[in-house]
Amino acid sequence: MAFRSCQILGRPVIAPINLTKTPSRNCYFSVQNCSLSSSQSHKQLVSEVKDKLEKEHSSLPIGKNGRDDEDMILWFLKDRRFSVEEAVAKLTKAIKWRQEFGVSKLTEESVKSVAETGKAYVHDFLDVCNRPVLVVVPSKHLPDVHPPVENERLCVFLVEKALAKLPAGKEDILGVFDLRDFATENADLKYLTFVFNVFYYYYPRRLGEVRFCSMDTVRKEYFTEETVPANFRD
Repeated sequence: MAFRSCQILGRPVIAPINLTKTPSRNCYFSVQNCSLSSSQSHKQLVSEVKDKLEKEHSSLPIGKNGRDDEDMILWFLKDRRFSVEEAVAKLTKAIKWRQEFGVSKLTEESVKSVAETGKAYVHDFLDVCNRPVLVVVPSKHLPDVHPPVENERLCVFLVEKALAKLPAGKEDILGVFDLRDFATENADLKYLTFVFNVFYYYYPRRLGEVRFCSMDTVRKEYFTEETVPANFRD
């Protein structure tokens, strides 16, 4: 499964493209054996990364999102095309950032004042592909109203909240960016750079490339009448 994101006339969403073909009966066993071999190889690489992190970065925390979190390690290995050295480097940076930023300490209450602007939120419903939905409304972002760190905390909190809603077997979230009414006073290059870094360095491969499509397309292809976000209703 590969992913792309779709930006609705200013509003991006990630749309899945199914590239998987059903194997013929004759190649079933070879595909099965290949998958088994691949799985074993991945486990070995995960073990290598864990050992390396323990030896070279023993001060990093353990547990969920720590240096021994096998799911996190595997995710970063996939992102780094299974290069142990590159995965270790990127993981080390990500884990240190989580500590310094205080990701585990973020709560609804800690981001309440900036969240009340409605500039971004996690939608109550999943999309038609059973993915959590993060809605962003840049026209409500006013850089001078809240300190930059508050906007950054809201961004990270909402990404964490969306990922926490991932159903079993799902790996990405749907991002919907509503650019209607966006104006120069909403522009914030520093914050945009922060968001880019968050998704590239700390939450890699959670969003795909962007394309443009209509609001009507978003309503019809990604939601039902009952689940479409309120700001995209007629």
